[in-house]
Amino acid sequence: MDNAAVENVEARRTSYLRILAEPGHVNFGGKVHGGQLMKWLDQAGYACAAQWSGGYAVTVYVAGIHFMKPILVGWVVELQARVIHTGSSSMHIAIDVFARDPRSASATRCGHSVIVFVGLDDEGRPRPVPKWVPRDEHDRQMETYALRLVALRKAMEEEMRDRLHLAPDPAPAR
Repeated sequence: MDNAAVENVEARRTSYLRILAEPGHVNFGGKVHGGQLMKWLDQAGYACAAQWSGGYAVTVYVAGIHFMKPILVGWVVELQARVIHTGSSSMHIAIDVFARDPRSASATRCGHSVIVFVGLDDEGRPRPVPKWVPRDEHDRQMETYALRLVALRKAMEEEMRDRLHLAPDPAPAR
């Protein structure tokens, strides 16, 4: 792949969402409400998944949200979303949250999440998405991280099924 093609892939696999934390975004303690940050994470992930796949996508799994530092009202919040693994129709999107006082150039990492999206066709069925291929060691580490989260999710689902005596959902009638 030539440099222009590599740059195009990198631009398609990454998206950014910037927001100014307003008074309506914060809790009684004056910090951005966790639910608000969850909404922004989903929006940033969707933008990245739609950009990568070239179509509509839906959230199917949140691999966890790590709240690392509080975000204050008036701060600039930037969410950086990036494809780190693809399946046939699924996209694992890692999202890092940074925030800063707008009077400062220095941002702090405030959160992280991995969200899995599935590309859907016009009838609402899963559709193939472009394959993402790691380019360097960091990409390979991120893909390994995504695959580890897949294994953990499967183990958690088995544990829930065993402990809560849940039968798998029956297949929908066609």
